[in-house]
Amino acid sequence: MICSIVHLNKNLSFDLTKPYDISIPLAASKENLTAWYVDTPIIEPVKGDGFIGSVAEGGSVNFRNIQFNPHGHGTHTECVGHISPEVYSINKHLTHFHFIAIVLTVEPTLWKTNEGTRNKGDLIIELAHIKKAITTYNPQALVIRTSPNPKSKQHKQYSSTNPAYLCDEAARFITNNGIDHLLIDLPSVDKELDNGELKSHKAFWQYPGNIQLNKTITELIFVDDSIVDGLYLLNLQIAPFENDASPSKPVLYPLI
Repeated sequence: MICSIVHLNKNLSFDLTKPYDISIPLAASKENLTAWYVDTPIIEPVKGDGFIGSVAEGGSVNFRNIQFNPHGHGTHTECVGHISPEVYSINKHLTHFHFIAIVLTVEPTLWKTNEGTRNKGDLIIELAHIKKAITTYNPQALVIRTSPNPKSKQHKQYSSTNPAYLCDEAARFITNNGIDHLLIDLPSVDKELDNGELKSHKAFWQYPGNIQLNKTITELIFVDDSIVDGLYLLNLQIAPFENDASPSKPVLYPLI
């Protein structure tokens, strides 16, 4: 099936028979990705009053409780409610689900000086990494794949590793140039330990002066190396949680 969309007065066609899922599954396993010092997710059958929610253990149906953290256990999409005292729900503010996106591979660079919470030796995604791609293609969504890109990213234990992050100058440029949806294969667009500054989150959502309720950040994606850089149709789906963030399933469809 082919889908055609007009973007910048150009008729773009995408192949809907070739979905590229860039989400990371959530499993009750030590192999499950974790970040932000959370424990492994728990998926277990309900038990009580002679009932067990497991067919393998003699129950009539599988009926399981799931305990997880959307920010710390896998691919998730968040709105400005993640950083605001006001309650904003991703389920209420993400109301469209298809966007023209560009996939961009970036190799973070070493920050060479100490400045605020940035430390010499931090790996940074800088403005120069993304500026040309955005101004050339004018997409609605930006999908950042960091290099190197081993498949082990899907099972990484990120806590206390000081992963790479996005500098706030880049986040400000991204939001000011028409990007409504920012997706990245890191635990956060901000430094792991930044004393609560959250500079890149705030820059992207223009918080608190000009809050952008319609814009989202999706973290902890995985973009396989078989997916080449370039334009795609993005389908950004979430579970309907009334919360600042929800587990999500971003899917890319290639341009033809």
